[in-house]
Amino acid sequence: MSTFIRNVYCVGRNYRLHAEELGNAVPESPMIFMKPTHAVVPLDGAVLDLPLNRGSLHFEGELVIRAEREYKPGMKVEELVEGMALGIDFTLRDVQDVLKKKGHPWTAAKAFKSSAPLTDFLPFPGADKLNETDFTVMKNGQEVQRGNAKDMIFSLQTIIDHIGAFYGIGEGDLIFTGTPAGVGPVESNDVFELFWGEHRLGRCQIG
Repeated sequence: MSTFIRNVYCVGRNYRLHAEELGNAVPESPMIFMKPTHAVVPLDGAVLDLPLNRGSLHFEGELVIRAEREYKPGMKVEELVEGMALGIDFTLRDVQDVLKKKGHPWTAAKAFKSSAPLTDFLPFPGADKLNETDFTVMKNGQEVQRGNAKDMIFSLQTIIDHIGAFYGIGEGDLIFTGTPAGVGPVESNDVFELFWGEHRLGRCQIG
């Protein structure tokens, strides 16, 4: 399974309860933003140096998929995706709120270094099989988020069709597929653990 990363796509507001908890409208089509590759770091127990001095920092746990080939119209998600992982979309919430009010891009709030830590990849089991397992985020030993792909507003198939048509998808591209409800603040020394079912896939500590 390839470890090469090219583009990092992210889907915003893809769980209804998460959109509601932040007071955002539910989108009519997938809302896509991007992170640079230097945002991606291993969720391997490392201590992450994040910009806690720039206002409120929030965690957003997500299911992540990776493409193994170029997207072609009509391609099924099982034909495109080789692996799945879990990741955290760290977000500078105060910065994002200001950007949203001004109608500016979210780059400053989403694209900082180490803002997309990622677990090791597992073989992609297929979209239907994926729906049988929850993913969870534990913060300091307490469950704070629980999600399942079946609860997404836009399915994985809809997401890849949309990104493929408007932006293109190629080998090594990652897609962070959105976060469920339960996002919250991050403080120094917090420990995050990401679980796929009962299996812990990754861990990090905030410096």
